[in-house]
Parts: sequence; C-alpha cells; structure tokens
Amino acid sequence: MSGDACELAIERVIDAPRAAVWRAMTDHLAEWWCPRPWATEIVALEWRSGGRFHLAMHGPEGEVHGGDGMLLEVVPGERIVFTNALGEGWAPQAARPVAIVGMFTLADAPDGRTAYRASARHWNAADTKAHDEMGFAEGWGICADQLAEVARRLTEAADA
Repeated sequence: MSGDACELAIERVIDAPRAAVWRAMTDHLAEWWCPRPWATEIVALEWRSGGRFHLAMHGPEGEVHGGDGMLLEVVPGERIVFTNALGEGWAPQAARPVAIVGMFTLADAPDGRTAYRASARHWNAADTKAHDEMGFAEGWGICADQLAEVARRLTEAADA
C-alpha cells in the first residue's frame, strides 16, 4: 500500500511519450484492461467526466465478470478517476468485488517516457485488505504492463 491507509497503488515508468500512453489507455482499452488470456468487451464507455462505463471481462473458461460504474473525472493526457460504487444516472449500486474509487494518472518522465500510477481507494481497511488479497498488485500490474506494450506499439508505428 502507499499513501492513504485505504489505498492500493502500482507505479510504472512507461517507455513511451504521454500522448501515446493516453491514446493507448482510451482508444485501445480492450487491449490492456484485464490480464490475458481474459478479454475485455466494451459494452458502454463515455470518455468524459460523468460518463458511464460498462465492461465485460471474458475468461478462457467462459467466465464473465462485469465492471460497471461512472467516470468521475477525465482530464485528457493526465488523469482518469472512476468508481464502481455509482451506476448509470449516478445511482448508488452494489460494487463488485469491492467498492473503489480508481485513479489512473500520467506525468512526464525523463527521456520522453511517462510516469504511470494506478490506484484504488477503498471505504475501509477490510475492503482494502480483501482487494489486496484478491491479487490487486499482480492483476493491476499485469494490466499496466499490457498498457505499456500497447503504448510502445503505438509509438513505434508513429515513428515508422
């Protein structure tokens, strides 16, 4: 854990410029959102503050896990803040597996790279612990590595 006692976070320095990482995050979400071999289906996604998202994650054995919520803040090139505690029309909802306020932040790093931070803030220590024990660091870390792959690919394509 880092920072707040009810926050879990991972950090990476991605070998791609911030614009490429942002484009990978938003335009190529399905390519990095959940650890492979799982696949992401985008059911609804409004890239704006107050926008709804609904993602379905499909597992290799036919499992399906939904992710539904609201984008609280979208600052292009800098930050995305979201929650699974609110659904369509800002209606409170039962969040699965635990309620979070998630945040992805980007900042410039030396040599044209990007500092990436992904965090999940929880309502209490029990939910924080439960999310940690579910494999937060591993799962969100794999997603960050997949995001970096997409951003590098976009950068290489732009340089070609």
